This record gives sequence, C-alpha cells and structure tokens, in this order.
Amino acid sequence: MQHQSYARAGVDVRTVRRIQRSLAQRLEATFPLREGMVGAPLRGIGLYGGVVDLGGGTALTLHTDGVGTKVLVAQEMRRFDTVGIDCVAMTVNDLICLGSEPIALLDYIALQREDEGLVAELTKGLVEGARQASVAIVGGETAIMKEVVKGRGGRGFDLVSMGVGIVRKDALIDGSAIAEGDEVLGVASSGLHSNGFTLARRVFRRRRLARHVEELGSTLGDALLEPTLIYVRPTLKAVAGAEVHGIGHITGGSFSKLARLVGGRNLQFDLTLPPVPPIFQLLMKEGGIRPREMYRTFNMGIGLCLCVPSSDTKKVARVFRSDGFTTHHLGKVKKGTGVLVNGERLA
Repeated sequence: MQHQSYARAGVDVRTVRRIQRSLAQRLEATFPLREGMVGAPLRGIGLYGGVVDLGGGTALTLHTDGVGTKVLVAQEMRRFDTVGIDCVAMTVNDLICLGSEPIALLDYIALQREDEGLVAELTKGLVEGARQASVAIVGGETAIMKEVVKGRGGRGFDLVSMGVGIVRKDALIDGSAIAEGDEVLGVASSGLHSNGFTLARRVFRRRRLARHVEELGSTLGDALLEPTLIYVRPTLKAVAGAEVHGIGHITGGSFSKLARLVGGRNLQFDLTLPPVPPIFQLLMKEGGIRPREMYRTFNMGIGLCLCVPSSDTKKVARVFRSDGFTTHHLGKVKKGTGVLVNGERLA
C-alpha cells in the first residue's frame, strides 16, 4: 500500500507556509499607512488574527476563514445545515486565541447558481454557530459564479466568514508569556472539524458516505460532517479568571503550528496525546498514513490547546468541564525547540 500524505493529496504544507511568509512580508508594507492613527497595527502578521489599536487601551482583532473542502462532503451527502457552524467556528475559535471576545461576523457565500433552498440551509448553520459563539452576523455578500464554482447537482458553493473581536491591549494573548514549565491543556474536538479534508476525501474516495460504519456508530458522511466545536464561552471565562499564557486552535498544520506561539524562543512543546477517536483510527488504517503525518494534518481528537502555569491548570480545566468540554493534560513546555507529540518531532 502506498502511504497517503497531505502533499500526495494535493496540499503541500511546507509550500503553503512559504507562500504565507512571502505574502505576510508584502502585506506588512501597508502597516505604515495607519501609523499614528486609529487602526494602527499592533502586531505583525502570523498570529491567529490581525490586531489593530482602537485607542483608549483597547484593540480590535480580525480574522477570516472558510469551511474548505468539507463543503464537498456536504454536497455528496446533500446535507447543508451544519457547515455554517464550521464557518463560524473557524473564525471565532481563532479570535479567542488572542484573548479577544468575538463580537460580530460577516459571511460570504459563493454559489454555482441561484438556489434559495441551499442558502436557507447554509443560513441555519450560520445562525446556530453565531448562537453558540454569542456573536451577531451583521451582514455579508452573496455571489453567483457559475464559471468558477462547481458542484454536485449544480449545488456548488463556498462559505467564508470574517470576524472582529475586542480585547484590552494589556490582556492580549500572543504567546510571549509562555514559559518553561507551563502545562499544556488540551480540549477535545468533535472529529475532523474543518481541516485535512483533501486527504480524508482521498482516503475514503471509494467508500459510500451514506453507508453505516460500525466502528463509527454512524454513516461515514455524518462522522465527517460533525460540526467543529466552538470554544468561545469557556475560553473567555478561563482567561478572565485564570492566567493563560498562550492558546492554539488546532487547524491547518495541526500540532506543528504550536511552534509559532513561541516564535524563535528556546521553548519546546513536549506532548503526549490520549488515544485517538475512531474516525482518525479509520483514516490511518485505510490510508496507510504514518503517525507523524496524521499529527501534522489532523487534530487527532484535540481541538484547542492552552498554555497555563501549573498553579492555574486545574482551575482552567474545571471551567471547560463545567461547560461540557472534555480536557486532557497533554504535557509541558520545556527548553528546546519545536513540537514533539508522542515522542515524534513534528516541527
């Protein structure tokens, strides 16, 4: 069996990161345009969102993200009422990594053709996601792009959100406070969330998504469409009542992206993850995917990581558990560089 990988499926994360670095360098050339004015950038590109100065000790945070190729699974299953939750989650879960409170969203829906029923179903998910995150969706845009957007049965679409949050400048979480000895607390995911679907779809391309899979306890399609968990409420409670040095939303690049929380400092994440949920076991078995590739692509059952002083770890864990989330103590921050998961170096 040929071992599957994200790169073989068509997404080379190393190339993507080079593109992102090049793009950031060019875009940061625009920062001086707001120097000395409201809206002046406070941090460079590379955090979980943009940060600009509103004055009066307050900063505005901004982020945009989409559902990715999970929309193709929704088309295959003819089920469109949940991916709006993912769309909200992928934006608000990044905003909270800055310690900011998401307050408003815009949505962007690109359609293959005019389809009122499809938009109504997508909107159900957007509204439910907004309810879970306590944000208002204050506007958006709909575009009909028949030549660009294609999909099964003429129901092609793409779904994106842009969000804003607020935070006191002295409460901004940017990873600079992460220190040796910090505990890493992991919060469970609900499944694949909204990442790695290009590889997952390649692995499962010969399976019927509507067929029940015994080890999953559901159809494969339903397991893949399980919405991304929204961590806003417990995270805001945690940062208000405890010391939190860094937060990582486990999305594209998975655990390897935790390294960016500490920048070039001599700190290493040394993590041991709990047994992975069945959907990831099935992916690994059917795709012949090596463990290192799995932990660099998928969340493997952990959707959010918080770096917390050991004195506050139990307090933060209680906050998440009281809101119905499962937590795991994953390891510590040590001297060194990169990210180790189950003894395997990812970054």
